Amino acid sequence: MKIAYIAPYEGEEEIVAAALEEHEVVFIDHPIRTEIPEEVRDADSLSVFVDSVVTEDMIDSMPNLKCITLRSMGFDHVAYMHAQEKGIVVSYVPRYGSQTVAEYSFALILALSRKAYAAYDALRTDGERDVKKYEGFDLKGRTLGVVGTGAIGRHCCLIAQGFGMHVIAHDLYPNEAFAAEKGITYVSFEELMAQADIVTLHVPSTSENHHMINEDTLAKAKKGTYIINTARGDLVDTIALTKAIKSGQVAGAGLDVYEGEKFIVDEMELLDEGKDVAAESWKAFAAEHELLDMPNVIVTPHVAFNSVEAKREITETTVANILKALADDAQFEVGKEK
Repeated sequence: MKIAYIAPYEGEEEIVAAALEEHEVVFIDHPIRTEIPEEVRDADSLSVFVDSVVTEDMIDSMPNLKCITLRSMGFDHVAYMHAQEKGIVVSYVPRYGSQTVAEYSFALILALSRKAYAAYDALRTDGERDVKKYEGFDLKGRTLGVVGTGAIGRHCCLIAQGFGMHVIAHDLYPNEAFAAEKGITYVSFEELMAQADIVTLHVPSTSENHHMINEDTLAKAKKGTYIINTARGDLVDTIALTKAIKSGQVAGAGLDVYEGEKFIVDEMELLDEGKDVAAESWKAFAAEHELLDMPNVIVTPHVAFNSVEAKREITETTVANILKALADDAQFEVGKEK
């Protein structure tokens, strides 16, 4: 079988080639977003990470395609329903790096609570040593609101308890056994926003979750709360968040993901005459640039997953998914763990 493996990380090519030595593996060293490279259009399997986009037209351009293996938990960057309608197996990585992402969420929390980056940047650029400007606060005794208690969210709860924080959580499907064992209290989303000193998001991108952090929910949040997002960008209405931070309703934010993050990386896409970019995308793009300049906001380029251990786990799961799909050993349905 011919396998198209898109944009492997450094060192991944050797791992995949060895594991799939009985197949023809063609590596493309860059993400794909508008078309399938000519040399892999006849591939039986396509594997992509979240930095690639796979549209219906791109899927239709691959006549031999039998499976798409996503090297991520998210699947909103791929027209997976169209693929499944065509009988193409779609697999994903239901869990990986849960400890990795949870730790990164706390890296953002600590950087904000102790103003670590702001102090470093001032010292580096201006030689600023005035400690009064960088007074922070302890996490002990504060309330962390965890939205989504899957593997990542549960790790966040445990880390928070290690800091002596009070933990409340919201989930459409509460893990009552975990809550009872660890002393976690489930509350409604409205109650969580009203009580939490820090809100951290760990839910998927769905139509129900779109802009769950918005003008209304932020207005009802505890004044001075912090918003942490290492999940998906469209969970947060960027414009509403920017306004809430400027007004003081929200004290700050740590964002590893954000709306239109691809435009931050490649601004020229907004100027592509062949694309009809909605006015809201332009507004969100402008708001994101404003966030980048705020001292009480930390924005990072979707790297929460990026640890040696997590990447190796992604690769091993992906290889297994490819082999299972090509052998017709298993069927995978996006959004459900097997």
